[in-house]
Amino acid sequence: MSIDKKISAEEISIMQLCDSFFPTGMYTMSSGLEALFYSKKKLRDANELRDLIRVYIEYQIGPADCTALGNSYGYAQRSDLQKLLEVDQILFSMKLVRETREAMTRSGTQLLRCVSSFITDNEILNKYHEATKTKDASGVYPVALAVVSSTLNIPKTKAGLMMLYSLSVSLVGAALRLGMVQHLEGQRIIHELKPSMLKTVKNNIDRRLTSMWQFVPDIDIIQIAHERMASKMFIT
Repeated sequence: MSIDKKISAEEISIMQLCDSFFPTGMYTMSSGLEALFYSKKKLRDANELRDLIRVYIEYQIGPADCTALGNSYGYAQRSDLQKLLEVDQILFSMKLVRETREAMTRSGTQLLRCVSSFITDNEILNKYHEATKTKDASGVYPVALAVVSSTLNIPKTKAGLMMLYSLSVSLVGAALRLGMVQHLEGQRIIHELKPSMLKTVKNNIDRRLTSMWQFVPDIDIIQIAHERMASKMFIT
């Protein structure tokens, strides 16, 4: 039995980084959903959860994180550390909620640490990872993912889809653990979000850094409410 020659190690790397087994902490976040669950504005059904995740994707993660990832990917391929640090600082400054900033940098630095443990000879990966240790970079997840994806030869657009998929699964997984939806509903939500993920990557992965934006004040308020909770199941 022969293996299709079109199959590549890069495709396995995509599965590896997207898997909940990979220890970045992405699947321990609710992105404020936990606070919404305990508030008076509870989501009524799976369709409302799907629509909320779509807002995250199209108005926060897409124009900000996906744009940062796209620009960082190009800089990583050119081994331009100074430009990577610039994107890192800009995106970090755009995240208004402390808990969200900390979670994003924790996931990014953990991603770098994990990949650096089995890839030791990539110059830009080593330099960016070192910059996080010296505090010259925060290690925000989109920039870290761009550097890692470039190192593993994962195409830029697929790296963007990985990020949006991980966000969606993180939110759906949080909803499952909170008892907001059932497993089959969760899978339906992920399926119905696929067009939004594809459109968002297409619209933002090649966006200029100077055009990066995000505007979802309601979500910022939800995330601030979660930050102030005394007892939490999730880190965001």
